[in-house]
Amino acid sequence: MPGALDGLRVLEIGDLVSAAYATKLLADLGADVVKVEARRGDLARGRGPFPRNTPHPDASGLFLYLNANKRGITLDLTHPRGQAALEALAGRIDLLVHNVHPTLMAAHGLDYERLAAANPRLVMTSIAPFGLSGPHASYRGPDVVTWSAGGVSTLNGLPGLPDLPPLKAFGDQSGFQAALNAAVGSLGALFARLASGRGEHVEVSAQESVAAILELTFEFWPYTGLVASRLGRKPIQPLCFVECRDGWLFLCAVEEHQWQSFVDLMGNPEWGGLEVFANRLARGANFDALEPFLQEWCRDRSVHELYEAAQRRRIPFAPVSTMGDLLASPHLRARGFFATLAHPVAGPVTMPGAPYKLSGTPWQLRTPAPTLGQHTADVLAEAGIDAAALSAAGVV
Repeated sequence: MPGALDGLRVLEIGDLVSAAYATKLLADLGADVVKVEARRGDLARGRGPFPRNTPHPDASGLFLYLNANKRGITLDLTHPRGQAALEALAGRIDLLVHNVHPTLMAAHGLDYERLAAANPRLVMTSIAPFGLSGPHASYRGPDVVTWSAGGVSTLNGLPGLPDLPPLKAFGDQSGFQAALNAAVGSLGALFARLASGRGEHVEVSAQESVAAILELTFEFWPYTGLVASRLGRKPIQPLCFVECRDGWLFLCAVEEHQWQSFVDLMGNPEWGGLEVFANRLARGANFDALEPFLQEWCRDRSVHELYEAAQRRRIPFAPVSTMGDLLASPHLRARGFFATLAHPVAGPVTMPGAPYKLSGTPWQLRTPAPTLGQHTADVLAEAGIDAAALSAAGVV
């Protein structure tokens, strides 16, 4: 079945998440993505989880997810012959995506002007912690840095507990956000090329990718005179998490009809009619008194029992899904969200599928992630490069 991006030729260079996820989004829609790794391999190969908890560079769960549907080669881009090979490969492609740090780009042959001179139709997308310009362009930025610099960490933590520090989200979330923007920006530049006939250089800042999803935080001050913060009380309640006998449930009953339905669900306890809980603002101001009542009532009940009961009353509660809950979700199973693909080293691997559906050119999981250097000889031969000579020189 044809893919939406069949015929698009892409080169990916870098480590870990941002470049790899950007090109995964394209590969899943049919693009021919060649992943260029240093001879040591992508650092993602060292990240778990691993089957049977046994580390192996060809069996990292993170790597297998990010790099399915790609071909993989090794190439030392710090070696002049490696850079010459890169230039030859770049002359045959549509898009080059990388997350090599700005201070190292030139040393890796990633000079857009030089590559574009040989291939004027080339689009090159550079992902950097703080972009390619500005006073922080040379700064290093792992996820905890860019997530914090983007402003999310100060909003994430336990409300009302100022002694506890800000928190970052699990994993490499700034990398995934930068990757989404890199994919969109790359496709935009490729679309513009249809009219101009020329490529362009796209740059993506991980910090700005995070700052761009801060929702209404910038409007808090001009609209309400408040600075957005994780600290302090929520002005309306209940809008909170409670622990049930088998997990956690998010309670949302801030509209008066929702609250009345919730009180009815709880059997109309006497405390539900107290004046201090008369409206959502009063419930917010007195939540230290309300919360124990809610927690006590929910503690011995099942998450899904309460969720289903609330749904019947149109109260927007939500179960806090564990990873096991998601994998077993009948809704996600019915939509075919998770996919299983056999890998020659890791064996069968189940991974998330695509969060979208195209009716005519669907997403497909075609091939497993490459083993280290699996396609080096074939890809270099396509570009007329002698892989054996580069191997003898220690370049591949």
